This record gives sequence, C-alpha cells and structure tokens, in this order.
Amino acid sequence: MASEGSSEPGCLFCDIIRGAIPAYKVYEDETTLAFLDAFPHTRGHLLIVPKRHMERITDLAEAEYSDFFRGIANVCRRVDRLSRHYHVSINQGSLAGQVVFHLHVHVIPRYGEENPFAVHPRPRLDEAEARALVGTLSPD
Repeated sequence: MASEGSSEPGCLFCDIIRGAIPAYKVYEDETTLAFLDAFPHTRGHLLIVPKRHMERITDLAEAEYSDFFRGIANVCRRVDRLSRHYHVSINQGSLAGQVVFHLHVHVIPRYGEENPFAVHPRPRLDEAEARALVGTLSPD
C-alpha cells in the first residue's frame, strides 16, 4: 500500500499523512497511520488511516488487507492500555456519519459512560426480513 503520489488535494487526512497538518500520532508504518481524533467521543479516541487515499473500505485492494488490519490490531493492543473495552468502527458514506472521505477506522475506548451509539431500543429482526436480507446479501 504505497503512499507515494496517493494523496488527494483538499483531503484532511492526506494533509495529516503528508505532515502539512499536525496530528498526535500514536502508530505509523509504511502503509498505515494512527492518530488521536481532534474531536474525540472519549479519551483516547483514535483514527487509523491507510496512507494511500481511498474513500471506502471497498476501495482497499485485497493485497492491502493484511497490512491495514495489522495496523488496526497493533493500535487496538495499544488501546488495551487505556481500556479493554472499545468500539472499532468504520463509517461509510455521509448517511452513515462519514465526514472525511478518506477511509478511516475509529477506535473508541469505553470507560463505562453511556453508549453514544445506543440512542434508542433496537427492534428484534423478524424472520421474513432476515430471509429477504440473506437473499440480497448472498453471493451471486
């Protein structure tokens, strides 16, 4: 996952990767960078980004999976020092809460505070809907 020539003009995370915008880096290797979120949900909220610009996880080449996941796992081991409880999440698209359109993984340590993602009770999945979804999501 080479980072050379892979930045997108105007992309906040590409600017951080290039060093044009400062960030509190906690992990870096050849292909991946992790830094503290400037607007954290909790203490130690981190963002993990591939150095090559891409918007979505589906833009990540198969050959890049292991390098990126290795970086995520390394960062999660570090977050264990803060709390053994944390969210690992990816928002894909604006309707899912993606604000910066450069693939990034959130690692959000939890310390017993109210769950920011549990806004309302979740209904139980019914069988008809489950079968319809399985049909839609099954391989072609």
